[in-house]
Amino acid sequence: MKKILIKLSILYFAALFVVSCGKDFLNDPAPTDSVTSETIFGSRAGAEAFISGILRRFRTQYDSTDSAGVNSIFYARSVKGNDVIQKATWFLYDYANDNREPTYRRTNFTWKYCFDMVNQCNTLINGVTDSELSDLDKKELIGQGKAIRAFFYFQLAMEFQHTYSYDKTLPAPPIYLELSLEGKPMSTLDEMYTLIVSDLTTAVADLPDTRLGKSYVNKQVASGILAQVYQVMGNWPGAETAAKVAYGGGAVNSVLDASGYRSGFDDISNIEWIWGSPQSTDQSNYYWGAPHAHADHYILSYAATFFNNDFVALFSATDVRNIFSNAYGVGVNDYRHYITRKFTFNFDSDHPIMRTAEMILVEAEAKYHNSKATEAHNLLYALQLNRDPNAVKSSNTGQALLDEILVERRKELYAEIGVEWFDAKRYRKGITRTGNHRVGASASLTADDKRFFLKIPQDEIDANDNIDDSVNANR
Repeated sequence: MKKILIKLSILYFAALFVVSCGKDFLNDPAPTDSVTSETIFGSRAGAEAFISGILRRFRTQYDSTDSAGVNSIFYARSVKGNDVIQKATWFLYDYANDNREPTYRRTNFTWKYCFDMVNQCNTLINGVTDSELSDLDKKELIGQGKAIRAFFYFQLAMEFQHTYSYDKTLPAPPIYLELSLEGKPMSTLDEMYTLIVSDLTTAVADLPDTRLGKSYVNKQVASGILAQVYQVMGNWPGAETAAKVAYGGGAVNSVLDASGYRSGFDDISNIEWIWGSPQSTDQSNYYWGAPHAHADHYILSYAATFFNNDFVALFSATDVRNIFSNAYGVGVNDYRHYITRKFTFNFDSDHPIMRTAEMILVEAEAKYHNSKATEAHNLLYALQLNRDPNAVKSSNTGQALLDEILVERRKELYAEIGVEWFDAKRYRKGITRTGNHRVGASASLTADDKRFFLKIPQDEIDANDNIDDSVNANR
């Protein structure tokens, strides 16, 4: 989209191919004008190197500490809710639910970063399509590109408009399927979700179970993204099927590792990680790495994240996830009363994107909506028993059972992917700040609150002839 979106992404990643076809080849992409599209997409190794460059940008140092890669989008969501408390440092305006104006960094970063990533995916998809690679290679490579493109369009849809069920005819960000020097008009939520589902169903059909590593997209990852999308759309049969594919659908204990929950959430090799972003010390994003660089109070970091007393009270004493403590010795009304040891910060801490526990709970939620309440309850209890050997199965039914599933999602995924915000937005419920928050009632969100989404960036309005100031009217 004119000066904002359009970058010659093929040049950005071309140096990857020149350096090597091995592991080092994806570690340090740099601009060059010496490699052609034909060279990059002339072999599977070249195309995979290009994908590696895209995946490296998942944990990029894009703008600033609170405006980096995918992890900073997720973390901004995490601090907008009731469970997490952020002190007055990075992410403080997100925490106050006051960071959505057209000229603000959060708004500009989320828009530009997601569209940059869409742009890279379009370069991949179109480059492979026009190549002379085998049909099998094309299917698998394009499948990865479409899954990642859908992932970022999904983030744009969630961040820049009401949820899908509110009104799918509302304007959504523009849709680009190829490189363009002309800015396109806004789409609709219906058009955007139609593309997202099309991309993901194609990816699920065409991708294999195998992959180069856990940062890459395979059938399971694409299915997991599709399950999340179907959650938002209310397609519960689709969500149930996709979630089962994502985690395998077998015995819960075979895909969970309760003891590993206390290992710091910094190792992508953990059996529970379906998808993540690996780091090494020579390719680190250092202190840009939320949540680790904010939630760890024991290693040199920002030590910026605390937890609401009411949220901590949800955990039993024998729950493996109950690793909260009053490390600062402050009173119960002090926002610093509880910290967690869930995350260990190091310059090589890997970032989780999708875990088996999330998909198990998606399946349980979908089963509930698919009139399989007993199966939903059994699946929920299997996860609860894995996390707490003394767990007692509840007698909840109806709405109380659904609420229990949603609470379990918060307990399981806190500070990882913004689950509390995600669930409140898609169910069109508010988030009321309670307990010992640093910023309390003024940051509470009502149902369908406009603060659940961002305004369209002024830079985009200024650069795109098809979008004008009226786009932000009543937003």
